Amino acid sequence: MMNTAKKITRKKVQKPILLSILHQAKREHRKREQMFELIGWENLPEELKMEIEADVKGYIEELHGRYSTNCPFVQRRRESVDFWVKSYMDGICTLQTALDALKLKAK
Repeated sequence: MMNTAKKITRKKVQKPILLSILHQAKREHRKREQMFELIGWENLPEELKMEIEADVKGYIEELHGRYSTNCPFVQRRRESVDFWVKSYMDGICTLQTALDALKLKAK
């Protein structure tokens, strides 16, 4: 006769998946809004924020010293984002014009 201990398995209580997705989305939205506030662009329309979100993340990463780039393509994109956002904020161009100019083209 073998003396073996019986393992008692306990099921982990998991949050419903949709609830965890909602909490994750709220955290990401808060973080995104903080990024835009940091550079003074918190009043931009959501469409424009969505279009330049990746660019703003890059700005923030560099501001925090996580990396630095000398790539001329990145520099040109940043200048373009700055130009079109400022043009929109100053009323020089419409939202649609800024969105069209900043839309990344798939190759």
